[in-house]
Amino acid sequence: MIYFVGAGCGAEDLITVRGMRLLEKADVIIYAGSLVNPKLLEYAHKNCQIHNSATMTLEEVISVMKDAEESGRNCIRLHTGDQSVYGAVREQMDELDRLGIKYESVPGVSACFGAAASLNLEYTLPGVSQSLIITRMEGKTSVPESESIQSFAKHHASMAIYLSSGMTEQLSRRLIEGGYEPKTPAAIVYKATWPDEKKYLCTIETLAKVAAEHKITKTALILVGDAIAQANGKADYQKSRLYAADFETEFRKPKAGAK
Repeated sequence: MIYFVGAGCGAEDLITVRGMRLLEKADVIIYAGSLVNPKLLEYAHKNCQIHNSATMTLEEVISVMKDAEESGRNCIRLHTGDQSVYGAVREQMDELDRLGIKYESVPGVSACFGAAASLNLEYTLPGVSQSLIITRMEGKTSVPESESIQSFAKHHASMAIYLSSGMTEQLSRRLIEGGYEPKTPAAIVYKATWPDEKKYLCTIETLAKVAAEHKITKTALILVGDAIAQANGKADYQKSRLYAADFETEFRKPKAGAK
């Protein structure tokens, strides 16, 4: 069995309990060395065989998995964050399907949630935004035209933009072209939840300036939208109806006299 495990967004104690226990039992670990916190490898036993996929091709990764399966060893494919977001896992799973090798997935904490925790944000504030758009700028991997930054910007929703911190000038321009106001709150979170995490509050129009001032060109997440104003203590939102005294739920009746 091959286990695809989400390592979480940085801090070694943000991996799930299930993921940690699988690492402890692993005989072989293939980890995304350019992004995964190496301290997670300390969960592995001393005889565990460890491979850094940053130096490997897809064929080499599959070959290690195949050898582990044929020799009856537990194999973990350790991806950064949650492997369902920009994890390039489908191509690995397709190869395993072709070889008749079984696999399972264990979710992890993606960077957008680590960044929100670091800034104490709620992306879905009533009266502000009820949606979170997770997207990226096109780079070596293309993006469908219908999913361009401009098209998503029209919604004025909260947005977490991955893999784009080296293109902040272009990103800023496209967000404004799409409909965001230039002074819309934004944030740059570098290596969310890592020991060397850095976070900078700005606006969409100052994204490029702030990124340049702090030499941020990679391993950072860009957050935009009016909900980001919480980080400055300035969010103007409506309270949730869920806890209102006059609101009835399956578990609570309205309070007498409540309005």
